Amino acid sequence: MQQHRGVTSNLGGTFTLTDGLAVSRVGFGAMQLAGPGVFGPPGDREQALRVLRRAVELGIDHIDTSDFYGPWVVNELIAEALRPYGENLVLATKIGAYRDHEGAWLPLGHPDALKAQVHDNLRRLGVDALDLVNLRYLTDLPGVTLADQLGALVELREQGLVRAIGLSNVSLEQFEQAREITEIASVQNLYNVVDRTSAALVDRTAELGVAFVPFFPLGSGFHGSRARQDDTLAEIAGRTGASQAQVSLAWLLRRSPNVLLIPGTSSVAHLEDNTACAVAGISDADLAALDSLVAEGETLEAAH
Repeated sequence: MQQHRGVTSNLGGTFTLTDGLAVSRVGFGAMQLAGPGVFGPPGDREQALRVLRRAVELGIDHIDTSDFYGPWVVNELIAEALRPYGENLVLATKIGAYRDHEGAWLPLGHPDALKAQVHDNLRRLGVDALDLVNLRYLTDLPGVTLADQLGALVELREQGLVRAIGLSNVSLEQFEQAREITEIASVQNLYNVVDRTSAALVDRTAELGVAFVPFFPLGSGFHGSRARQDDTLAEIAGRTGASQAQVSLAWLLRRSPNVLLIPGTSSVAHLEDNTACAVAGISDADLAALDSLVAEGETLEAAH
C-alpha cells in the first residue's frame, strides 16, 4: 500500500492511519451487502456487486468488511467485484467473532483462532496482506487476555500479513491497555448523533492521532434508526435540502478530524447520497443544534 495521492473535497479530505497508509475520511462499510441480519447471500447479487464498483468509482478508498459478514459472503463479493484491487484501496477487516448456523454472533478470541481468521480473510479477499485488522472485542474469555489476542496480531504483522492493528467495541481503559502492548491505528465503536457513549474515546483518539471509526453512524442498529426520526434532524434536512443521512454524517465529520465514516448500504442511490455528505450545506448553527441534542457520554433515550 502506497501513500494516497489525495481525494476531492466531497470525501472529507484524508487521514493517515499509519505510515504509508492514508484514506479518505468517507469510506464504505460492506456489512449490509449480505442477506437479512447480515446472514446468507444478498437478495440481489448483481446489485451488491454494482454497489462495490460504484463505491470505487466515487473515489472511496477505504472499505470495511469481515469474513463473519454472511459469513464469508461479503468478502467473496468484494473479491469478485474489485479484484485486481487498485493500489490505493485500503481493505479493513474484523476478527474476534463467528456466526453459528442460526446466525448468532459469538465470541472467538483464542490467539490461534484469531490467526486462522486472518488467514481466512486473506484467502477470500485474495490479498497477500491485510491493510487493517480490527480486533472485535465481545466478551472476556477464560484464560485469554487482551495481550494474548493482540500478541497474535503483532506476530502476523511481523510476518508481513497485517499492516496495521485496530480495535472494535472497546472501552477507554481497554484502548489504553492495548496501546501499552502495540501501536493501535484505529478504534471502531458505536457513536452517532443519538448515541454519544464513546465520546471519551473520540477525544482520546483525536489527542493521539488515532482514527476513530463509528459503526452505526446513522443511528441504526441498536437504536432503531432514531437518528433518521428525530425532529431536529428532520428540520435541518428539510430546510437545507440534504437528506437526514447526510446531516448525520456531516455532523460526524465535523465532530473531530480523526473521525472516518463507513456508512453501509446495499443501494447505489443511498451510497451516492451518503458519499456526498461532506458537501451537504450544514451551517454552524445546524451543527450546534445537533451538538445540544444529546450530551456527550449519553444516548438520546437517556437524555429524554
